[in-house]
Amino acid sequence: MRIVLVGPPGAGKGTQAAFLAKNLGIPHISTGDLFRANISQGTELGKQAKAYMDAGNLVPDEVTIGMAKDRMEQADAANGFLLDGFPRNVSQAEALDEMLKAESMKLDAVLDLEVPEDEVVKRIAGRRICRKDSSHVFHVEYKKPQQDGVCDICGGELYQRDDDSEETVRTRLEVYHTQTEPIIDYYKAQGLVVTISALGKVEEVTARAMEALKSKADDK
Repeated sequence: MRIVLVGPPGAGKGTQAAFLAKNLGIPHISTGDLFRANISQGTELGKQAKAYMDAGNLVPDEVTIGMAKDRMEQADAANGFLLDGFPRNVSQAEALDEMLKAESMKLDAVLDLEVPEDEVVKRIAGRRICRKDSSHVFHVEYKKPQQDGVCDICGGELYQRDDDSEETVRTRLEVYHTQTEPIIDYYKAQGLVVTISALGKVEEVTARAMEALKSKADDK
């Protein structure tokens, strides 16, 4: 299957993408991974992206699209892929359609993870990261450390990242609503969107997503 995953920040896209890609036997292609890989490998697109990022500017669509195209042409993506973080706006969605059309391919589904805005704020603003090891992540409500402000694993100090503050989260949500959310209507016009609730345990959301994708595939 060729799938695009969409949803607001805090919807759990990265977590769900990893599980879904494994269950479906297709690669998980995330924008963040594309940027890191191209920059670390010193590709021409990576050099262009780094120049924009170092200057504090947004990377232009054509650079992101070029990276995505290169990745989707790799052998492991021949039977499908799950895109996470791309397309990020309607112009990128249109470019993706053109890319796939040129290869006589098309998307099978666009999975929309739905989460109430207040829940998004609660999820992200409540995160606490360990200063010693950023892979140790806790939450003031959902995954409390045994001792306030102290990592259970290594004893490091837990802190809230600047971009996890409530004010920043609401700004990120506004960006999502104005830039990314319109692609849902774009894909609805093509009959591709399946919307599921991203509330509940990770495995419950994964099961819900797999069932929705299976139904979508059966409808074709």
